[in-house]
Amino acid sequence: MSKPTSSFRSKIDLAFSGAVVLASVLAASVLLLVVLFLLWESWPALRETHGIRFFTDPGWFPSAGELNLLPMAAGSLLVTLGAVILAVPLGLASAVFSSFYAPPPLAWVFRRLVELLAGIPSVVFGLWGLVCLAPLLSNLGGSGQSLLAAMLILALMILPTVALTAGAALAAVPAAVLQGAAALGLGRWSMVWNLALPAARRGIVAGFILAAGRAIGETMAVLMVAGNVAAFPKNLLDPVRTLTANIALEMGYATSSHRSALFASGLMLMLGVSSLVIWSQWRNRSLPYE
Repeated sequence: MSKPTSSFRSKIDLAFSGAVVLASVLAASVLLLVVLFLLWESWPALRETHGIRFFTDPGWFPSAGELNLLPMAAGSLLVTLGAVILAVPLGLASAVFSSFYAPPPLAWVFRRLVELLAGIPSVVFGLWGLVCLAPLLSNLGGSGQSLLAAMLILALMILPTVALTAGAALAAVPAAVLQGAAALGLGRWSMVWNLALPAARRGIVAGFILAAGRAIGETMAVLMVAGNVAAFPKNLLDPVRTLTANIALEMGYATSSHRSALFASGLMLMLGVSSLVIWSQWRNRSLPYE
């Protein structure tokens, strides 16, 4: 068989380029349609409240016309921040262990277990937290369904995301760099700390952002263990309600301005995640290449 001509290869390249552009346009269009849908559905509440009452009303009492979203926004932020603070060091340590310290058979088993943990449905985490974790935390005070319980469950859920993305970033570090460092007499920890982690930090930061995005958007597990009280928590053992849990709890019966305010909650979440992604892109561009 004769080899493909340059003209034939050019046609294939052109067709592939067109398919990639079309896929990109479709993806961007879907995202734009989601934003427009949220704006359209939340517009009645935004027009009625001018967006100010979402932050100034006395509380969240939709039947009385009070639509303060700040307690739920604070709950989402605190739960996400706590989960990331707990999961990031553990996930990064897991990636370093499986990449540089564990024997190959043990590293393979460890990675498969982490992947299995990533595939567990969120409702299973919620059931475990409700039946096992909450009773343990109740010994410290309260019912056990609290901000701390939500943080711990979310940290367990996003830990595989951090570990797997950090492991992939560390695996992409050129072997020649590490071999050269070993030839110069650097110890294993020195190679990890001074060479591998700086070289992989772009991928590691991307993993952190993915984990934070999953945490802020999680609904079912948080709904089951957080206590769902629409008020600012005073300590880690107080119940809390997140924006996602608030939407899931009330969308089934919400009408009129109440329903529109719940869509405004979704718009707030969308803006929060978008801000996180934009920040990560800016941060990655500011990082020097190694």
